Amino acid sequence: MDSTKVGGLIQSLRKEKNMTQNDLALLLNISDKTISKWERGLGCPDVSLLSDLSRILGVNIEKILSGELQSNKRDSGSMKQVKFYSCKNCGNVITSTGAINISCCGRILETLQIMKGSEDHAITVNDIEDDFFVMLEHEMSREHYISFVAYVSYDKFMLIKMYPEQNAELRFPKMYGGSLYVNCTQHGLFKHDKIGQRGGRQK
Repeated sequence: MDSTKVGGLIQSLRKEKNMTQNDLALLLNISDKTISKWERGLGCPDVSLLSDLSRILGVNIEKILSGELQSNKRDSGSMKQVKFYSCKNCGNVITSTGAINISCCGRILETLQIMKGSEDHAITVNDIEDDFFVMLEHEMSREHYISFVAYVSYDKFMLIKMYPEQNAELRFPKMYGGSLYVNCTQHGLFKHDKIGQRGGRQK
């Protein structure tokens, strides 16, 4: 751990929050001389303070310890770069359009990888008035079900949560030129392209 880098980051983040060394010291219940010492690279925060320091400065503990924040490339604006994350413990679904560190229920979430299509995860899309009606050939038991379906086009995104013991079907407003993502709790994420073509079976 590089104390100079850690101190520099703490100083930068403190100033972003418009806080003085004394302000930060009061929140941590320590002296402002200790904050000054950190920022001059003459020492590092005690392990017992890292959780509160992380919360106050709004960054992960590991970023404080590394002494640097790495910025992503600017978002190009295309929703087709979307990535999906799902917590196996609570079912929380999170999306991003760029690199990101995400955790839920105390565990780091990995990006859901797109699996190859199969007969067990085929879908049928039909037109019903101004909507698409999607039927999924899939069981919906508590142990094995579709947890979410998402429609993604260049500039639009729609996420529909699904739950066990409901019907494996859904409706959403007609949108063209996008892809449908279907997440199975046991087999992973499947992508169905060219949703929006008239009727028919999609695999």
